[in-house]
Amino acid sequence: MLMRTDPFREFDRITQQLFGSTPGTWSRPSAMPMDAYREGDAYVIAFDLPGVDPDAIDIDVERNMLTVKAERRPVTKSDDIQMELSERPLGVFSRQVVLADSLDTEHISADYDAGVLTLRVPIAERAKPRKISIGVGEGRKEISG
Repeated sequence: MLMRTDPFREFDRITQQLFGSTPGTWSRPSAMPMDAYREGDAYVIAFDLPGVDPDAIDIDVERNMLTVKAERRPVTKSDDIQMELSERPLGVFSRQVVLADSLDTEHISADYDAGVLTLRVPIAERAKPRKISIGVGEGRKEISG
């Protein structure tokens, strides 16, 4: 039901690990890790975004393309603080996912808790299995939902 849109994303991730990561920009955002699974009558997509303010997260759906962008900004510090170590990535993160036609993109819900953005995409009614009853005598079929 879900498709990856960037076949080179994994290669980019490995390259960043080997040569050091640079902060993502709006024109070249960094990848964000995600999980996707089916739970009952919905698909669930969870994105790891620790330390990101919910106001800095942007979710768009155009046709069947879901785009999530987020920006982790540096924490403002006073002038008397000297940074000793900074490993947490800053900058812009983005992920695009192609959603199948059988998903209801009009009713996507989003929740952000403990640094995880969770989207629930319900399966469209037209895509759910239906029982087909058979009429007797007149040779017609009726669809019951």
